[in-house]
Amino acid sequence: MAKSQRLARIEGEMQRVLATLVSREVRDPRVGNVTITAVSVTPDMSTARIWFMPFGDKHTPEEVGEGLGRAAGFLRGELGRALQLRHAPKLEFLYDQQIENADKLTRLIDGAVKSDQRKPD
Repeated sequence: MAKSQRLARIEGEMQRVLATLVSREVRDPRVGNVTITAVSVTPDMSTARIWFMPFGDKHTPEEVGEGLGRAAGFLRGELGRALQLRHAPKLEFLYDQQIENADKLTRLIDGAVKSDQRKPD
């Protein structure tokens, strides 16, 4: 099912607003520098899943997720005001592992290529 243009536009705006809010307004020391990589809203606008990538190794992704979870109520209210939504969706923060998984896959492929190059024909 294709996503409506309205929903896609709301997701893009949510990503932009959340990135600003997280960097400027969230005071939780666990959060630090975080990139909001994607936002997905359910069709009924009840829930928004927000994928994030922490920068730096100061805190684990789980700790950063806990910090974002603690700030979810505040972020929900600010997001609703910024986007003028009658009902702001419940926010769920998820660690984005795509880059990590891509890196693992690249290392596996590189290892396989090197072992093939060592084998005599």
